[in-house]
Amino acid sequence: MEGEAKKKRELHLTFAEMAERSISKRFRSKLWSPFVSAIKTYRMIDAGDKIAVCISGGKDSMLLAKMMQMLHRYTEKPFELKFLVMDPGYNPQNREKIEANAERLEIPITIFETDIFEQTDKVEHSPCYVCARMRRGHLYSQARKLGCNKIALGHHFSDVIETTVMSMFYASQLQGMLPMLRSQNYPGMTLIRPLYKIHEDDIIAWSRANNLNFIQCACRFTEKNFENEDGSGSSKRQEVKEIIRKLKRDNPNIEKSIFNSLHAVCIETFPGFKANGKPHSFLERFDEENSELS
Repeated sequence: MEGEAKKKRELHLTFAEMAERSISKRFRSKLWSPFVSAIKTYRMIDAGDKIAVCISGGKDSMLLAKMMQMLHRYTEKPFELKFLVMDPGYNPQNREKIEANAERLEIPITIFETDIFEQTDKVEHSPCYVCARMRRGHLYSQARKLGCNKIALGHHFSDVIETTVMSMFYASQLQGMLPMLRSQNYPGMTLIRPLYKIHEDDIIAWSRANNLNFIQCACRFTEKNFENEDGSGSSKRQEVKEIIRKLKRDNPNIEKSIFNSLHAVCIETFPGFKANGKPHSFLERFDEENSELS
């Protein structure tokens, strides 16, 4: 009888309510718990915050929007939300898909237009880098117009790991991705990454479980290259994804080890490092120690 009553209750749930239930029940340990943990651990939200949740239309930002909506509903700490969608020049099909998914998930989005794709289409070198910077600038600007003091982006655990490895392999530096940082160009604005502890594979599993189909990058430069549900294509990031996948076969905990190492950096063992944009050498400390002994 109890099972039949449960089925009857589920029949009256909307699609959005079913998606929320999957987050809080089936995927609680993989999605909801690490989401709440990241927000608490890194103190991302304060009472009175007005947060612009930035939605690109992909799986990560849509899940972020849904969980921020749930948190807003259940938390005892009052804050406001704006669900912000920037259209950088999507084709009609992708624009419609974003709007349809938002409607199905009952996320009240605010859309604003830009011509970023048109501008970056003319860029010969590093168009993705230029596009990312322009997107960030437009989002900060629009969030400020809406009176927000924080913007939330959908970068997840896997992004953190891949960015760290990419910086070492291709940029000759050790650089991480912070869960929260203040904007240098927009005083009073803070960026937060609430999916910081959530694995991309678990986001994909949630999407599949709810039969959700999201857009990929969708820009003119890369949309033809995107073949996989994880948004990977012909890029350095994809190369790193493949490297990590291969390493995980022998060491399933390698991502966790990389993530934990970012929280336990031993500066004293590095021959060089940067602080506030200024390079430093271990020789500075070595000379200081030597002068103290003299």
